[in-house]
Amino acid sequence: MKIVLTGGGTGGHITPLITLAHEIKQSEPDAEVIYVGELGSKFASMTAADDLFDHKYKIFAGKFRRYHNRSWVAHIFDIKTNLLNLRDLFLLIFGLFQSFWLLLKLKPDAVFLKGGFVGVPVGLSAALLKIPFVTHDSDALPGLANRLVSRWALVHATALPANSYPYPKVKTQQVGVVVSRDYQPVDTKLQASYKNNLGLSNDESLLLITGGSLGASRLNKAVASVVKNLLEDYPKLKVVHQVGKGKLGDWQGYKHDRLKVLEFLTPMYEYTGAADVVVTRAGANTLAELGVQGKACIVVANPDLTGGHQTVNAKLLQESKSAVIIAENELSTELESKIRQLLDDAAERQQLAKQLRLTTPLHAASKLAKILLDIAKDKQQA
Repeated sequence: MKIVLTGGGTGGHITPLITLAHEIKQSEPDAEVIYVGELGSKFASMTAADDLFDHKYKIFAGKFRRYHNRSWVAHIFDIKTNLLNLRDLFLLIFGLFQSFWLLLKLKPDAVFLKGGFVGVPVGLSAALLKIPFVTHDSDALPGLANRLVSRWALVHATALPANSYPYPKVKTQQVGVVVSRDYQPVDTKLQASYKNNLGLSNDESLLLITGGSLGASRLNKAVASVVKNLLEDYPKLKVVHQVGKGKLGDWQGYKHDRLKVLEFLTPMYEYTGAADVVVTRAGANTLAELGVQGKACIVVANPDLTGGHQTVNAKLLQESKSAVIIAENELSTELESKIRQLLDDAAERQQLAKQLRLTTPLHAASKLAKILLDIAKDKQQA
């Protein structure tokens, strides 16, 4: 039995593949699990040290760049972006030939597309070769790559209920968002353990800020502008900020003995598990991880990302009262007061954490593994 897992673009596309590979191997140890990633992706290296994949391949994958909240005129006259899109059209064509011959050689029983544009050539090739494939959407809005190949998918696995997506309901199954098996519900005892591992005492409060694996300069700078006051007024507060690669300069050299600023945090689950308050973007993977752990969050959606999917994610959180939501244009006026509000009110933190956990579907990886294994077995018996 062979199953191909593919995804790329960000760490949020690849980390779930590692978790899913583990679940497949747990259920079917003899299954051959194959990773297909994007050639040149800096995140594809995340699978390098992982022995869950029996084989790993990389192919060309073009990206279609477009930006939310920009007029069609701005898009037309963005010469640089248009040239990059034209170049990547040829990469997509190369990737289609590569993936077609790769799948023809491998003859997998099932294919899984996590998202990212590497899924387009793989999905189209699977359709041409009549290999059943499954897409997965973590966000409230499905990604363009999955939408481009959706008509040929056997199953659309989704984070939210089926009626939230434009897919045929009969082919859509809600599974939730795949998170690393390191994430688990965090109670008082486990939080104290995480704090101890990070060199914090249990009576200290931890404020954690993360803009995701790529960072978020506007959020970084807004945080940097208010943290000095917070550290002065809360002597038991410690602040940890993941700024993203190349973004240490957003702090303009400010230092404090209760402030830790790093490009990346590892292990991330310990930092989020130890945190009392988390300030984060509205990426689906991060929100799912925080939901599994049960964390009080302040969420700032990036309004410029394609399709506005983070804005939709944040709106759903606001409707379910699962997090404090701040619009990006309100950062300068709202961020400090909202952080103070949560630091001062343990009951509100507990209520937000409880509600976020309740609205987060669990065990997505095991559900997806079952779907893929069932499809693979049906194909073998056909």
